[in-house]
Amino acid sequence: MPRIARVLALAVFAALVATPALALDEHREDVTTFIRDMVDRHGFEAAALAGVFTQVESRPSIVAAISRPAEKTLPWHEYRARFLTERRIARGVETARLQSGPLRKAADTGVPAQVLLAIVGVETFFGEITGKHRVIDALATLAFDYPPRSPFFRGELEQFLLMTREETLDPLAPLGSYAGAMGIPQFMPSSFRAFAVDGDADGRRDLWGNWGDVFSSVANYLKVHGWRPGEPVMVPADVSRANLAGLEFGKLALTETAQSLRNRGVAFDADLPPETPAVLIELAGSAGPEYRIGFTNFYAITRYNRSQLYASVVNDLAEAIAATTRPGSAPPAPAPASATAEPPPAVPPPFTSIGK
Repeated sequence: MPRIARVLALAVFAALVATPALALDEHREDVTTFIRDMVDRHGFEAAALAGVFTQVESRPSIVAAISRPAEKTLPWHEYRARFLTERRIARGVETARLQSGPLRKAADTGVPAQVLLAIVGVETFFGEITGKHRVIDALATLAFDYPPRSPFFRGELEQFLLMTREETLDPLAPLGSYAGAMGIPQFMPSSFRAFAVDGDADGRRDLWGNWGDVFSSVANYLKVHGWRPGEPVMVPADVSRANLAGLEFGKLALTETAQSLRNRGVAFDADLPPETPAVLIELAGSAGPEYRIGFTNFYAITRYNRSQLYASVVNDLAEAIAATTRPGSAPPAPAPASATAEPPPAVPPPFTSIGK
């Protein structure tokens, strides 16, 4: 982005952030149409739903957050350094100890405990950073005051209201990210309804404070999206003698197989059938390209967040947590202290992820 355009964009962003929240006008045509649709299609009471919307706020800061100029895309070695920190690994080990029962039950699905821990560790630092916006404010702001994505967010607002009715929640109470992602695993409302489960059988699905529900829901999400118990997520690859002509890096689809990559001369250690779906991944390491092979479980993680970097760092954090809890093993080295400032939660923008 040219410097002048970037300065102007940042000025607009600052102005939006500084603009105070405004009560949403429940008499707006688009709002009344939405309410009427919820009444007609889902049996909501018109007066009660209109009463909820009188308390909803449209927040310019939310529009600013989702519209802000794209930050520099971090290379893999910098991205990894932000998440593979001693503090995050230690918190994962502590969470595993404190929540061993719920974690063990969720892992019975076939998704390893360390993967479940890694996802919530990357998403919200094990529940430490889950978002401070009222979910209904975030979704209503983006549904009615953010035209580029209004259809998507109106759908999520619809799902949120159905969710709160099903779960007997006050729709004005739940908090989440600026994009409406909720709880420790940062599920969007549509995914909450589709994939969240009652892990401890108490009659509720609580992703904000019930670790049994959190871990079981993440496990269910991955299982539904193709997780294969016992298979690796990814393994290192040696391409020094490989023919990589025609391969497209950066894609998520498993367009190769274990055998087709070996036929190209790619060397890797994985005891899997030749027809196992696979993808060759190139990551920007500090000393040059690094290569890995991703398998079906790698692809399942990218359904949670459609990013090779995300799935790779979940894998590495999972391995670090597992190694730390395994007697006699040393975890993968965290990044140097100078590069380990904790980032904000890794909530993917709705432009690239409509899954979780």
